[in-house]
Amino acid sequence: MIAFRCAAVLFATLLAFAVTPAMAERLIISLSNHRVMVTSSYTGVDLVLFGSVERDQATVARRSGYDVVVTVTGPRETERTRRKGRVAGIWVNVDSRTFVNVPGYLAVLSSKPAEAIADADTQRRLQIGFDDIILPQRIGPDVADVVKEDPFRKAFVRLKEEQGLYIERENAVTFLTPTLFRADVPMPANVPFGIYEIDVKLFADGAMIAQTNTALEVIKVGFEQFVADAARDHSLLYGLATAMLALLTGWFASVVFRRD
Repeated sequence: MIAFRCAAVLFATLLAFAVTPAMAERLIISLSNHRVMVTSSYTGVDLVLFGSVERDQATVARRSGYDVVVTVTGPRETERTRRKGRVAGIWVNVDSRTFVNVPGYLAVLSSKPAEAIADADTQRRLQIGFDDIILPQRIGPDVADVVKEDPFRKAFVRLKEEQGLYIERENAVTFLTPTLFRADVPMPANVPFGIYEIDVKLFADGAMIAQTNTALEVIKVGFEQFVADAARDHSLLYGLATAMLALLTGWFASVVFRRD
């Protein structure tokens, strides 16, 4: 009898899964360029991210349509923020805070304001927007994130925004059709070199229903990179060549400007 009841429960469960309509969407994304080459004439560029929401015939209709949040995270760095104060009539650094392993570049692009996409708990859990991005600081012997009102945290984000390296834009993801969208990803002239992670989250009715990611690389090319590689990989030859160039330059200058 017990075995019969277990079999009946199992059968009912399988039947329920069989008749329940599928609710899973898939994200397909494509980036206009996965490698940004920085030369001496580089002044910045905007990459274009295209995305599509793939649905099957069993996918249920969404009452409020879709929303997308694109987060681009650059190479991790350790940086220090200093606070100035007046001491004996002179402005000096009176305090500092070190930010450990934080993004050197950060862009948060969304189709709507964050509060219109998900509730506060979801934003905090998924780190949607600058207020909820984790920016660990070294406070004494500990490394931890702090509240968004922390003055050092606010100053750090403000300075990064002024440099064009932290970008938060609402309505920056445009839906061309109900399932096709695009977003412009700005790469400024002072962009750090390295690997960038691009995370794309799809929301519907206040919940995340799909997520995917890709990556891009920012590299330095040209004569400047050749010199940097030579100094790093062939330091002895680089030093000798530099010394010889300095001697030749001095000799040439003495010949040109010699007074008879």
